Amino acid sequence: MATLKSDRIRLSALGTSDVEMLYAWINDRDQALLNAPYRPVHAADHAEWFETIRGRNDVVIFGIRLVDGERLIGSCQLHAIDDRSKSAELQVRIGEPGARGRGYGSEALELLLGHAFDDLNLRRIALHVFATNETAIHVYEKLGFQLEGRLREAAYLDGQFVDVLVMGLLRDER
Repeated sequence: MATLKSDRIRLSALGTSDVEMLYAWINDRDQALLNAPYRPVHAADHAEWFETIRGRNDVVIFGIRLVDGERLIGSCQLHAIDDRSKSAELQVRIGEPGARGRGYGSEALELLLGHAFDDLNLRRIALHVFATNETAIHVYEKLGFQLEGRLREAAYLDGQFVDVLVMGLLRDER
């Protein structure tokens, strides 16, 4: 797997030493609610997910690390990679609370999108985001993603139904 680097971060393969941190992030209720309805994940299930995800051909997952100190602060991935239609879906998580709001997510996505379009020769990247996650929507729009649709009340999140936005970016729009 390629290592992608900017001035402040690098995207690199996740290793077994990262499992514990990923497990803590997925079980952080407030953080989980930014991306999905919260459900506690058991350690055995998480370990199985980690082994499975690294062996899949339709997923590319990276750890987001600070160049200064190599500390893991998040993860990002392309999944549902479809070679025929040259498309994939994107997900990003800044798991380290102190790293949020500093532009690391945008920087990671710039690197990931470059990899998707230039190295993997994809033409389209899509994502799903809760309509209530205004910070993420702003980042995606800044990167050029366009609103493609709204799935009304498609997710039950913390006691209420919320809309899910579908956003997409074409290689030529970058």
